Amino acid sequence: MSPRTPAERREQAMRLPPLRETDTTEIERFLDALWAEQGLARASLDSYRRDLQGLARWRDREGGLAGAQRSDLFDYLKWRSQSGYSPRSNARLLSTLRTFYAACVRRGQRDDDPSALLEPPRPVRALPKALGEGQVDALLGAPDVQTPVGLRDRAMLELMYACGLRVSELVNLPATAVNLRQGVLRVMGKGSKERLVPLGEEAQHWLERYLAEARPVLAGKRSLSDLFVNPSGTAPTRQQFWSAIKRHAAAAGIDPARISPHGLRHSFATHLLNHGADLRALQMLLGHSSLSTTQIYTHVAREKLKQLHAKHHPRG
Repeated sequence: MSPRTPAERREQAMRLPPLRETDTTEIERFLDALWAEQGLARASLDSYRRDLQGLARWRDREGGLAGAQRSDLFDYLKWRSQSGYSPRSNARLLSTLRTFYAACVRRGQRDDDPSALLEPPRPVRALPKALGEGQVDALLGAPDVQTPVGLRDRAMLELMYACGLRVSELVNLPATAVNLRQGVLRVMGKGSKERLVPLGEEAQHWLERYLAEARPVLAGKRSLSDLFVNPSGTAPTRQQFWSAIKRHAAAAGIDPARISPHGLRHSFATHLLNHGADLRALQMLLGHSSLSTTQIYTHVAREKLKQLHAKHHPRG
C-alpha cells in the first residue's frame, strides 16, 4: 500500500539508500553558486537541498545527479505521485530540477536539460483557511497577559494579524524593525525584499506593553537583537510559535484543525477585502511579488458573499 500521510512518507524516505558523497559535493556546489548569484534565503536553499537529496538517494547510481536522464526524472515524479506527494510539492521539485540542470548545462557538465520536456503536475489551488472576525478576537484574547510569555504571545498575535506577516517574518523580526513614533514596521520578506507596514492602534498598544513590561523580564541583563524572545534569550522558532497558536486556539474554543500556520495572515487579507480594501494595496501589504498570488483572496471573499446570499436571500 502506498504511503499517504507525511509520517508514512518520511518513513519510506528513511528506507532509501544513504546519500553518496559525490552527490553531496555536487549539491553543495550548486547551492553555493545559487546563493552567490541570487542571494536566496536559507529556507529556500534548504528546500532546494531536500529536493535534490531526495532524487539522489532514490536514483542511487554512479554518475551523480548530473548524469540523470529524462526517464529517471519521469520515474521519480511518478514514484512521488504514487507515494502521496501533492501536485504542488512535485511542481516545486520540478522547478528545483530545472534550475539545477540549467546550471549543469551552463557549466558544460552536460549538453541537454533532462527536465526540459517534463510537464509540471497541475497543483490544486486550495483556498486559504481564514478565521471569522469573532474567532480572531477570541484567539487574540486567549493568552494570559499577566505573564511575560503570555504578553509576548498577545503582542505577536496582534502584530501578525494587524500586519499580515508570515510566521517566518514575525519570529525573525529584529528589535530595530519597529518604529513606534511613526507606527510602522519594517519587514524583510521573501527574496530579501523590504516593505513598510502600518501597525494599527491595537497592535501598537500591545507591542508597547510587551516592550515595556515583558521583554525586559525575558531578556534579563542580556543585550538581545531579536524583537521577540524566549526566557532562554533566543527568538521563538516557527515551530514554537505554531505550537503556541494551537494552544491559544484551543483555549479560545477554536478547533486547532481550523488553524493553519499562516491563519492570521490569511484572515488579515480576507477581512481587509471584505471591508473594501484595494487589491493592489493588499498586494503591497502582504509583500507579494505578483498580483496573481494576492488574487486568491478574492475567491475567499467571493465564497463568503455566496454563503451570505444563500443564507439570507429569499431565493438563495
